[in-house]
Amino acid sequence: MRAAIEATLAPMALEIEDESHKHAGHAGARDGRGHFRVDVVSGAFAGLSPIARHRAVYAAVGELMTTDIHALAIRARTPQEAGTP
Repeated sequence: MRAAIEATLAPMALEIEDESHKHAGHAGARDGRGHFRVDVVSGAFAGLSPIARHRAVYAAVGELMTTDIHALAIRARTPQEAGTP
């Protein structure tokens, strides 16, 4: 997931947290796909609405949504919003 996001969005900052352990027993966790939280700061988000930013992250992870990821919580900010010059 990290490589896919880095290749597509060239983030200035990227944090990925695996929260799968919080969802043990959840119907979506039974198939082996994980629950993740992503915090990404990228200039690619400039001028995009929040929904467009989320779509960009989903597009970046692409096929992983059907093979490795069950749920993805996204925080997508521009460098200015993150306080990074």
